[in-house]
Amino acid sequence: MNRMLSGAAARLVAGRWIAGTRADDALKDAKSFNSRGIRVLLNNLGEAYRSKAKINSTISNYMYLISNISKMKLNAALSVKPSQLGLLVSEKELERNYLGIVRAARNNGIFVWLDMEEHDTVDSTIELYRRSIKYGNTGICIQSYLRRSMDDEKQIVGDGGTIRLVKGAYTEPRDIAFQSRAEVTKQYSGMMDYLFRHASAFMIATHDIDMVSKAMRLEKRSKKRAMLGMLKGIMNRKAVELAESGEDMNIYVPFGPDWIAYSYRRLTEAGHTSLILRSLMKRQSINA
Repeated sequence: MNRMLSGAAARLVAGRWIAGTRADDALKDAKSFNSRGIRVLLNNLGEAYRSKAKINSTISNYMYLISNISKMKLNAALSVKPSQLGLLVSEKELERNYLGIVRAARNNGIFVWLDMEEHDTVDSTIELYRRSIKYGNTGICIQSYLRRSMDDEKQIVGDGGTIRLVKGAYTEPRDIAFQSRAEVTKQYSGMMDYLFRHASAFMIATHDIDMVSKAMRLEKRSKKRAMLGMLKGIMNRKAVELAESGEDMNIYVPFGPDWIAYSYRRLTEAGHTSLILRSLMKRQSINA
């Protein structure tokens, strides 16, 4: 499958789900999305690194982004993965690298999201995030398909953290994660309700239009304004419409040469096959 994907996805994905191979490609996309009133979350693709060279290169790219987001006055945040910053080397290595990025970003007024990966990294990721809340410019991604996620959400909100709520895209065993789209959506809906009742800042990140509509209803009812989030290239046109209607719209913009794992998850994401296929057939320019 990966061999087939490496040939086909190069044509399907380039310029659609992924900004390009370089940080400058992501900055260019950020400027374009910003022109339509949309904030971006920039992610340097890559995961499960053990190589110091790979880890250091990733950190350098994030530092480059921080510098240029500030210089270009872009409305952009970073989104980083623990396993690309040294999680598989040691938790100490990860913490040093992640907090270094957080402090540099804070000095430039930039927000940093900590992405969530497979279930066996959840505890270490949440503990790392809890140590970063004090900096005031960090948030964490929580996946509603994990059975434990409601409890995690309550803990993080209680700690004063900021959550980006997603459904989840990794393949996980049945005892760890809900398997059906209905179960995942039910938990997502309940977790969204909790955020609107108890959290002060959060992002509802989904392409499920029913959930987006519910979030907008809850905004009116609760008098709270949620951030909304989507992935680049999936529903660009809808994102522009939401931004134009006054919603706080955010687009996740990945870049880099290590795009195969990300693309494979997008292609095989449970319950989203038709959505993904439609996104590949339609014109999805930023201005569309």
